[in-house]
Amino acid sequence: MNENKIFIFEFVSGGGFNRLNIPPYLFSEGYGMLRAIIEDFKLLKFEILTILDYRIDFLSRYLDADRVVIAHEQDNHVKLFEKCIDESEYCFIIAPEFTNILYDLTSIAKKRNKKILSVGLDGIKLGTLKIDTYNFFLNENIPTPQTFLIPYKGNQLDMDFIIHTFTRLNKAIIIKPLDGVSAESIFYFEKSEQIYNFFQNNSDILDTNRYYILQEYIEGIDLSVSLIGRKCSERLDFQEPLVLSINSQILNIKTSKIRSEYLGGTTPVKNSHMIKKTLEQYLQKFDANINGYFGVDFIITRDNQLKFIEINPRLTTSYLGVRNVIMENPAELVFNAVLNENSDPDIRMIGHSIYTRLELHYNGNFTTSEIIEKTMPKLIATIPEIIAPPITFTDSNPKEKRVYSCFISTKSKTAQDSQKRVDDIIEILREYQFFLPNMINFYNNFH
Repeated sequence: MNENKIFIFEFVSGGGFNRLNIPPYLFSEGYGMLRAIIEDFKLLKFEILTILDYRIDFLSRYLDADRVVIAHEQDNHVKLFEKCIDESEYCFIIAPEFTNILYDLTSIAKKRNKKILSVGLDGIKLGTLKIDTYNFFLNENIPTPQTFLIPYKGNQLDMDFIIHTFTRLNKAIIIKPLDGVSAESIFYFEKSEQIYNFFQNNSDILDTNRYYILQEYIEGIDLSVSLIGRKCSERLDFQEPLVLSINSQILNIKTSKIRSEYLGGTTPVKNSHMIKKTLEQYLQKFDANINGYFGVDFIITRDNQLKFIEINPRLTTSYLGVRNVIMENPAELVFNAVLNENSDPDIRMIGHSIYTRLELHYNGNFTTSEIIEKTMPKLIATIPEIIAPPITFTDSNPKEKRVYSCFISTKSKTAQDSQKRVDDIIEILREYQFFLPNMINFYNNFH
């Protein structure tokens, strides 16, 4: 076994959904994280092994990996994962927390005594169930919205409990899965009538095999902080996590008419130095035994109060922007923090990044295979900010409307420069017959 070999696995693009139909936007985001973290670990002279879903095997040419295993439709992705784990000394795992996917995969690596550079089991356990995270925040006197686990009555969520809690809070609420990720299945309600109407007309949207929480809605700016948990020395029982960057989050919160979704964000945010000072007061209490790269979502209210929402015990999409605005290689920071004591580097900020998914319509005459072979290499060469090139799984008939998803991340000096570069990228994509169908909504989010 090569002692400098690392297995880097991203669940969505790496075969975790190899037997399911899945929207291309999930593949583009997952592949973007995979490509970025591989590039950064490659700079550390690792030999890199990874897995890629057969539907996007054509993207293996853009990965800086030494070996790419293809997960075919008939493959058991867990057995494929185990085989790759066995071949490597180190591993870095990116996977969703729901249904214990991330925990179970990390357990496999733990049982095989691998050096895990992603978050360990204790951190994953804390961040997976939002009610556990809520209780942790309460116990550490960290401000957080009131949160309640919704009981079931029969095979339906208990409507009486929901209405009673909503009435008692006397403010807007959100309902979301106990183990949800990103902006998945978030429902926003301002009035009791909306709650009744939703459960009468849309109850089939809720997965009754999952649990849900009710949380008071906090008005403010959605932010996240990218952190690295550090190994404690023999002298210290606890070392507060290292702050990499504070990021904005662009979210569409679900109503009965709009699918909730996470579009990306920007980093660093305006006044991040002031926000960081306040954050660090709470991070000093963050004795959560989380090693490696992770994120914490929080909201800053109109009166500049912070409300902590949840812990994301894994590499988050904001990594695609963070790596562009700090002078250090974040993969090296992770390696040193997880395996070495006394890791206390200075983080030097050098610019600004917008990282976002673009949902595109293709109006040209090329088939899907022609786009892969002819257009995609030109786009990647022309637009280095493309982390995941336009991906679709629609039939290759050029007369059909095809929806493509791609992910970009700018590397600019200022926020204004980032916005200008995004405008330029959109214009270049238009030249290749890729158009944003919802230009107005996009510009409202990022301008």
